[in-house]
Amino acid sequence: MAGVKLDGAGTQKLKTIEEALLTLQKIHGLVERMALELKNQRPVGVLPSQIKRTATPLQGQLKGQFGMIADQMSAMILATGRSGGDALKVRALREYVGQVRTALEMAASKVKEKHAVAIETSPGD
Repeated sequence: MAGVKLDGAGTQKLKTIEEALLTLQKIHGLVERMALELKNQRPVGVLPSQIKRTATPLQGQLKGQFGMIADQMSAMILATGRSGGDALKVRALREYVGQVRTALEMAASKVKEKHAVAIETSPGD
């Protein structure tokens, strides 16, 4: 019976994706906190800058292996800094979080498919 594992490049890419998903989860929490502040008619304060500060290293981390997803993160960072209503920012940020999460999950499945290596086991095992 043959098993499947990932080669070294695939393992590294999956590790990058997992770290990116954790950071994206933090960003999502900040976006939802910003939405809650708006709903309660309180000022959002420093939340947009915290989102930007958290997203910038993630964009750099993704740039080497996943350029298209890094570009989506760049667009999210730009949307955070734009002027305009905070309600529009929250809507845009929620969309970007969803798009990036979907892109990361799709990238993970492609990495598993592309970097799979068959493992042969002896019949005595």
